[in-house]
Amino acid sequence: MIVLKSPTTAVWKPLLRRGHGSGIVRQKTSEWNYKAKQYKLRRMRSLGFLSFSVLATIIVASGFALRTAWAHPKSSSSPVARDWSVYGGSPEYQHYSSLAQINRSNVKQLQVAWSYDTGEQGGLQTSPLMVDGMLYGISPTQKIFAVDAATGKELWKFDSGIKGMQPDRGLAYWADKDDKRILVGVMNFLHALDAKTGKPIPSFGFNGRVDLQENLGREPRFQSISLTSPGIVYKDLIIVGGRNPETLPAPPGDIRAYDVRTGKLRWSFHTIPHPGEFGYNTWPKDAWKTSGAANNWAGMALDRQRGIVYVPTGSAASDFYGADRVGDDLFANCLIALNAETGERIWHFQAVRHDLWDRDFPSAPVLITLKRDGKPVDAVVQTSKQGFLFIFDRATGKPLVPIEYRKYPASVLPGEVASAEQGLPTWPAPYARQNLTEDMLTTRTPEAHQWAAERFKASIHEGQFVPFRVGAETIVFPGFDGAAEWGGPAVDPDTDLIYINSNEMAWTASLFEDKGERGGKAIYLSQCAVCHGENMRGAPPDIPALDGIGNRKSPADIAAAIRGGKGRMPGFPNLYENQLNGLVEFLLTGENKELASSGPPLPAMKYRLTGYRRFLDPDGYPAVAPPWGTLNAIDLNTGEYKWKINFGEYPELAAKGMKNTGSENYGGPIVTAGGLLFIGATNYDKKFRAFDKSTGELLWETTLPFAGNATPITYSVNGRQFIVIAAGGGKDPKSGSGGVYVAFALPQEGKN
Repeated sequence: MIVLKSPTTAVWKPLLRRGHGSGIVRQKTSEWNYKAKQYKLRRMRSLGFLSFSVLATIIVASGFALRTAWAHPKSSSSPVARDWSVYGGSPEYQHYSSLAQINRSNVKQLQVAWSYDTGEQGGLQTSPLMVDGMLYGISPTQKIFAVDAATGKELWKFDSGIKGMQPDRGLAYWADKDDKRILVGVMNFLHALDAKTGKPIPSFGFNGRVDLQENLGREPRFQSISLTSPGIVYKDLIIVGGRNPETLPAPPGDIRAYDVRTGKLRWSFHTIPHPGEFGYNTWPKDAWKTSGAANNWAGMALDRQRGIVYVPTGSAASDFYGADRVGDDLFANCLIALNAETGERIWHFQAVRHDLWDRDFPSAPVLITLKRDGKPVDAVVQTSKQGFLFIFDRATGKPLVPIEYRKYPASVLPGEVASAEQGLPTWPAPYARQNLTEDMLTTRTPEAHQWAAERFKASIHEGQFVPFRVGAETIVFPGFDGAAEWGGPAVDPDTDLIYINSNEMAWTASLFEDKGERGGKAIYLSQCAVCHGENMRGAPPDIPALDGIGNRKSPADIAAAIRGGKGRMPGFPNLYENQLNGLVEFLLTGENKELASSGPPLPAMKYRLTGYRRFLDPDGYPAVAPPWGTLNAIDLNTGEYKWKINFGEYPELAAKGMKNTGSENYGGPIVTAGGLLFIGATNYDKKFRAFDKSTGELLWETTLPFAGNATPITYSVNGRQFIVIAAGGGKDPKSGSGGVYVAFALPQEGKN
């Protein structure tokens, strides 16, 4: 086995441990670029490539296409986009705007132009849309609204009657002359609303909505699916994925296209193949009838000129033990290029074979035109939870960066067959550290370091793709929430730089053997323990502890949350009434009463996860040394890091002098022609920041009412540029949650 030492660790860790800030880190850019080049060359030579020019010649010879009409040409003559009508800013998901009224020279003058308070709690992850002077957003309980994009005045609000308590990260917009529609998910329903009035379109589906539980080949009322990321519009189609449970039973993660006018299902792509379909032999026989997930929860990107939709998928259920799905499990953990008109597969790449680590592709990919051997090649770029970038020819799926396959340890569990090999790109160098070592543990206090060292020595810490074991904690680094996450990256089409905010948190996990428990406890272990843990302690704040839940919630509230889901938890409509009641009683009392027979038993799994656990010290801070979160600018043509800085901090630690540590962050950046990168995302300091996109220098920051765990947008109305971000918080146990949209703009002349 070849063991790679990441230049990320080699260059940045010594500086950060000594407490140097981002300014000194930026001074090391030339050293970083040198080491990144050496890293890239070593990996290429190990694969038999003589030089980068040879590699580029091979790639270009395989065929390239000119920049599509929807991409941003590399010239100042490109049209200025004033609306933000697509999730991610464009079908290519670039998070880029050609607006430049707000720029490096005046960004310090930004002030609040308006705010819109939904009056709800629960947190927000929504990136709104703005079309024709109307801004469309979602409240924490999934009410849909429109406000005047210049003033924040409410224009309409739609309440479906369903109290949605799961993330709802965006909306889609479609128009044909005067017929203008908002297409948005509310739990398991896809709604079509009149964009001008907010009223449902009666001719769409049944009274303006489509039930996504249907047309999955299984009993609809038992299927757990919700639309946490918006669909993407192609011509008269809305193409959607969905969020599924991480345990069985779970519905299949079919990719589906609906007619935007009628709601009629036009095509489905089976991510768990049916007999006769490509990939069927990568699963056990008839797995499509019982296996689940392999779903697209993270969103998609679209090449409108070619008519190709790019779909990243997650792992198959159950996430961490796969004896019932032996094989590579196509199309789980894949980037799939589909014909957007028909749903036919064009090409695919599987990043993790037979995933046992929940290594989903975490966000929509980015489409951009890069340079290879001096010539343009249309590319698709995909971030990953592992901290690596995958780059492919958009038309053919051919890797534009070599992918090196290496052998990894086998599973020691009976019945489990881990894949013998996994592949990772050879460059750019990973944007997160890859293997936790003892010298990377926290030194925040001597006591914290000693605690971390003891836990570290008792754990398994062998890097990527190490199968979990029974009774022994394995360190997962980067953790289950990445490196990269659902907020997605931003790219600048004028410079081919990609900007990625990344987590650097370690998590731990192990498996336990299911002894065949019955009653309410069996339901808990089957459906809940994968997240909340065998002992109900969870991983607060995202995954709350359930011990003592009766002191905080009523039985009715608990039952409603189980049925419909809340926050990160999917709903469980598969449970029969007696199973639900037995589970609620077990949670409240700990009593494991026998259940009367009602419906089929839940799928039996020999081994289950003991729960997600962040590797935190006794005071609740990361048990690894900083950085705990970073912001990275990478040249997609060369793999070199333009800059890298620590991103976020804990206010209470900063007050004691421990500043610029980085922190967990969720929600992505946007980048503009004004030379700026805007991002909220950080969990604890509630900051919204503007950086110089060329250097990483912080130019402006402000404090939001709640953490801005969402991707901002920018647009122009009546000649005035606005930046809007949803602030809802909810990830910091020391702070509350809410639902406020805040708009920033430059001062207007003659007004205070």
